[in-house]
Amino acid sequence: MSIEQSKLPYRYDEMQPFLSSQNLMLHHGKLQKQQYDRLNELIDNTVFSDKNLTEIVKTSEGELFLHAAEIWNHNFFWKCLKPKSCNQPILPNPDLLKAIESNFGSFDEFKKLFKASALSSHGSGWTWLLKEASGKLVIINTNVITTPILDVNTFPLLNIDVWEHAYYIDYHECRKQYLENFWNVVNWNFVSKNYAQKVPQQYNF
Repeated sequence: MSIEQSKLPYRYDEMQPFLSSQNLMLHHGKLQKQQYDRLNELIDNTVFSDKNLTEIVKTSEGELFLHAAEIWNHNFFWKCLKPKSCNQPILPNPDLLKAIESNFGSFDEFKKLFKASALSSHGSGWTWLLKEASGKLVIINTNVITTPILDVNTFPLLNIDVWEHAYYIDYHECRKQYLENFWNVVNWNFVSKNYAQKVPQQYNF
């Protein structure tokens, strides 16, 4: 059995002006496809061939883990976005908004801290909003060789890809602008549903 690449929940041209269709075609259509192709080469005729992506992430190591984790992180990121033209909330639902304000002081302060964390990430990586088992919200950075779903005590709520290939075509070296524009396209329905879960979602992207 092979792992089929997940389709984006929108067309390549629907994320403009945040991301151009050229950017998404390269990022999802080429670079991520290459990761899927390599992942399927690595699992062929192994004990991993009957596992889903989440199971592979949690039980593999080395090159196989690297590709599986990056695919998982990317697929979560695609879900965190929605076209600006969509008729969706521009804020989290009341429960999540209250938690953000309680943990970070205000929604604007949360965005400020999230952006600062993403700007501080060097090289390849991700910035995440997580919910701990206690209910506390935290912002963390991860690098290329890990993913928060390995920690059973955290719930991924939101992430952003800060690899250069995620934004360089459209923003060049200006990661700051990429991060500012990100807030225009966050899929708060998805993020709020993640927050409402009592146990981490077992996404099988």
